[in-house]
This record gives sequence, structure tokens and C-alpha cells, in this order.
Amino acid sequence: MSLIQGTIITFSILPFFPFLIVFAVCRYILKMEKKKSLLTSMDITTFFLIFSVAALFNVMFTSRFGFYLILLLLLLALGLIGGAQNRIKGKVDGKRLCRAVWRLTFMAMTLAYTLLTVVGIFKNIFNSM
Repeated sequence: MSLIQGTIITFSILPFFPFLIVFAVCRYILKMEKKKSLLTSMDITTFFLIFSVAALFNVMFTSRFGFYLILLLLLLALGLIGGAQNRIKGKVDGKRLCRAVWRLTFMAMTLAYTLLTVVGIFKNIFNSM
């Protein structure tokens, strides 16, 4: 059990590793096409990015609100995109809605991870002077 926990924690700290591993497995071992391998890698990495960004947020701002803020933003995105989908098509396709929000979450969490990491590095450098 501790091996599984350690692996999940490591992948949450370094979320680009699961992306590379899943992409390599899908592309070269399972022989998926490039686009499908990329999308599968994004879907799996999003899970690790959410926890990583939440942890970075909590450390940067000395709070415990990071995970809940991400959940709140996910619910808000679901509502907004679902409302737009309902206005345009007259019905909500749950599978497409969840896929769209999950992929947007990947992009947002990648940006947030990069930004928080850079800010954290500079914060550490300037606090140690």
C-alpha cells in the first residue's frame, strides 16, 4: 500500500512524469495514434495536476483552501459550459460537457502549476536574502 501511495505522491509533485509515461505507453506499447495518446495523457495527468496545484496554492498562501477553490472553479465551469450547451443545442450532453471541462482543467492547471512554481521559486530566493 505504501508503494502505491508513494507513487501517487511522486506523480502529484512532478505531474509531467505521468504525462510522459502515459503518452509513451499509449503511443509505443498500445500503438494508439498520436492524437488519442495525447488526449489520454492529458486526461490522466489532469488528476495529478489538480492535487499538485492545490498543494502549491496551500503552501504559497499558507491556507487550506486550494483544493476547495479548484472544486469550486470546476463546478462553475460545469455550470457555465452546460448552460451555453443548453442554449445552443437545447439539451446538455453530459459526456461532452465533462470531457470539455476536464480538458480545460488540464490547460488551466498546467498554467497554474507553471505560474505557482515560478512564483514559489522567486519567493524562496527573495525570502532567503
